[in-house]
Amino acid sequence: QAQLVESGGGSVQPGQSLRLSCVISGATDVRDCVGWFRQAPGKEHEGVAIIRTRDEVTAYTDISRGRFIVSQDNPPNTVYLQMDKLKLEDTSTYYCAAGPLGSDGYCSWRPETFTNWGRGTHVAVSS
Repeated sequence: QAQLVESGGGSVQPGQSLRLSCVISGATDVRDCVGWFRQAPGKEHEGVAIIRTRDEVTAYTDISRGRFIVSQDNPPNTVYLQMDKLKLEDTSTYYCAAGPLGSDGYCSWRPETFTNWGRGTHVAVSS
């Protein structure tokens, strides 16, 4: 098992930036993929960004593309989510999660494929 701890959340105004961090410890064989997800009250989990840690290949969704950047330290003990141009609708609790690669060598967006989750950090965007 791996342990994940998120930090960096807070309250900001629209247009401002935040940098979230996810510190990963414990097992190293389950962190081939590290993803950022978010969940607002009453809503389902939404995928935000994924990084394949062996080669730092990244993927984004419509939520994050062009505004957010996922990156990592090497070795990948910390994964970051730089969030720029924040919008009101970005208000949510953000979670990082780690898991193995799929049989095809890629990371999946399906939350159930991530075996280890942090407890989340809250981001509030308000004017």
